[in-house]
Amino acid sequence: MWRQKNYKNLVDYRNVKSHVYGGQSYHSKKEASYAAQLDILQKAGEIKEWDRQIEVPLIVNGIKIARYYVDFLVTHKDGRKEYVEVKGWWTDYARLKWRLFEALYSKKKNVELTVVK
Repeated sequence: MWRQKNYKNLVDYRNVKSHVYGGQSYHSKKEASYAAQLDILQKAGEIKEWDRQIEVPLIVNGIKIARYYVDFLVTHKDGRKEYVEVKGWWTDYARLKWRLFEALYSKKKNVELTVVK
């Protein structure tokens, strides 16, 4: 009999959620480091603002398929929105959701998608 894998447990595979920066807990050391870089860019006036763990609904033909949590949303001074995913290792499930997110959002005006490896 076919059984669905418990992807919720696989998503956190190999990550230790004890990486803290600025009073916030991050999924990885790499994410916490990226948050520190964003703070530097914001203080230098290179970006307008940034936020973390942004929920993005994945809607196809009016049907909500899933939600995707992007690691960071960076708002640039010119109004562009950049969704940033910081990944060291991808599960099949995470890669599938990212590809769906890419298909739905990559062609939007003033939106950029970035993967930091």
